[in-house]
Amino acid sequence: MLPLVLYDILSKLPGNSFSPNPAKPRFVLSYKNLPFDTVFVEYCDIAPKMKEIGASPNKRDGSEVYTLPVLRDPNTGALITDSWAIAVYLDETYPEKPVFPKGSRGLIRSFDSAVGTMLRASLEFSLLRSSQILNEHSQKFFMNVWEGVFGEKVDKWSPEGPKRDAHWEALEQKYYGSAKIWYEETEGKWVMGDTFSYADIIIAANSFWFKKVCRDDEWKRIASLHDGRWKKLLAEAEKECNLV
Repeated sequence: MLPLVLYDILSKLPGNSFSPNPAKPRFVLSYKNLPFDTVFVEYCDIAPKMKEIGASPNKRDGSEVYTLPVLRDPNTGALITDSWAIAVYLDETYPEKPVFPKGSRGLIRSFDSAVGTMLRASLEFSLLRSSQILNEHSQKFFMNVWEGVFGEKVDKWSPEGPKRDAHWEALEQKYYGSAKIWYEETEGKWVMGDTFSYADIIIAANSFWFKKVCRDDEWKRIASLHDGRWKKLLAEAEKECNLV
């Protein structure tokens, strides 16, 4: 079997990986024990590189936007854009060790949407920290893109004070507070009880993101929430997916 190829975003961090969306297929590929190589792409080069290899853009507010992750499978010729579409493709093409247990895909799709909605309330803070670990040209490009989306300059995204406090409240109470309820409703350590699924990968990938981009004191604040539940969940998901 030829190794699959995962396109991820380059950063200044050791190991490069930081973004939650490329992290999701990395978890899935590793969980399924599928061989893969990673190609890191500067944020400012995503569009030309994806056009070059023939990847499809995503739709955002009626516009076509080239994003990562993208997965190329030389065994089938498939070229897939978007973390959700990649997970579905991998489960359908390589069904051993499914991340969507039978009958669960629709529910996990709704779960994914709910998680995304809750994270939007603190997105300016998360993306501020993400911008700071990119290389210079990509950092400028990233800031220009998201200044257009947010309608304000980067220094207004999440300044210290009431706005930053609101972002922390949204992250700790709205996002992780809701996640705590989801996990407490199960009879096992995963969202689906004793069954590991893509729902757990979604939560783990977001914690991976915060661990990578947040400052040390900020990650310690998240890691200590709910008696260290999210730090522990990330470690357990990485172990489950052979990433440690």
